[in-house]
Amino acid sequence: MIIGLLERMIPFPFAFAPGAKLGLSNIITLVSLFTMPVGDSFLLMSMRLLLTTLLGGTVATFMYSAAGALLSWLGMLLIKQLGEKRVSMIGISASGGILFNVGQLAVASLVAQSWTVMLYLPILAVIGILAGIAIGITANFLFEHVDTLSRLRYDHQHSPERNQS
Repeated sequence: MIIGLLERMIPFPFAFAPGAKLGLSNIITLVSLFTMPVGDSFLLMSMRLLLTTLLGGTVATFMYSAAGALLSWLGMLLIKQLGEKRVSMIGISASGGILFNVGQLAVASLVAQSWTVMLYLPILAVIGILAGIAIGITANFLFEHVDTLSRLRYDHQHSPERNQS
């Protein structure tokens, strides 16, 4: 949540893409997918979204963020199921970046009652992929250099609850 609030203060260099941002708080969502049970990861994402909105958002920003966050989280969760030998954490994160934008534009299309809003998707997709790659690289770095995260990831991968499914 703090990361998201700090990110709002950082001017984004892509003035040609209003509303685009790096999505730094998605590091937490990505890490949670690799260290927590699915329900806890969903709860963390939901609470972060709700609290960030309460501390400086509007109903409109909540709608856009909720659609993007939910679609991104679900997509990353499903793609993660393919296994790390098929899709890296960076690939999972990049797909989450794109899906976040798809979710936001879907809500914008409903609000505007026009699918022409989706013409903005190619620009946001490129930014989403690049931001997702940056987030994935950062998460990889954290897992390699923060012992606690490495242990949590190992414990999560080898938990009896996970092995039953």
